[in-house]
Amino acid sequence: MSRLNPVDPAFTIATSATSAQSGAFAHKTDAVRLVAIAVDAYVDIGTNPDAGPTNFLVTVGEPEILSLGAPRNQGVIGITTGTTTVISLPEGTGSPFNVGDTVSLTVTGQSYYDFTHQSVTAVNTGNRVDGYTPKVTVSYNSSGIATALSADSRANLRNSLKIAAEGRGGSGSIHCQQVQNAG
Repeated sequence: MSRLNPVDPAFTIATSATSAQSGAFAHKTDAVRLVAIAVDAYVDIGTNPDAGPTNFLVTVGEPEILSLGAPRNQGVIGITTGTTTVISLPEGTGSPFNVGDTVSLTVTGQSYYDFTHQSVTAVNTGNRVDGYTPKVTVSYNSSGIATALSADSRANLRNSLKIAAEGRGGSGSIHCQQVQNAG
């Protein structure tokens, strides 16, 4: 028998005859446990999901564990502010992010840099003989920030997702929680 280890606090999405989205959450593990309450629900997961009859069905009384894919995150060594925000990643690491992904930034000690669920619009991972710092451009307007990223701050860029749910034949909810298989 496998045991599940919760990774983050659970959240609930109210379901009805139309698709409803959760708020964005930081992608931290490869699985999410879903429990339909009161009514079966169609579920979709992604950057801007829209659930409906063509998506996965979670039935009442049958909890499901769905794959989220591998989480992606990277330490940040620099931030260039502007109408878009350019995130510099450590030299030699490449970028785990692709155009179209959504990401969230957290900066310890400088939370005014933090943002949630913004789209990646460009990724530059070119190679040069003298080294190269990969850069990720995000559609976040940080032009109001004038303070430089402190060498003491710890900054991390992580992909983020949303879950959408639509009730099948009534109102209810879907309980969601990222989990790890603990054996």
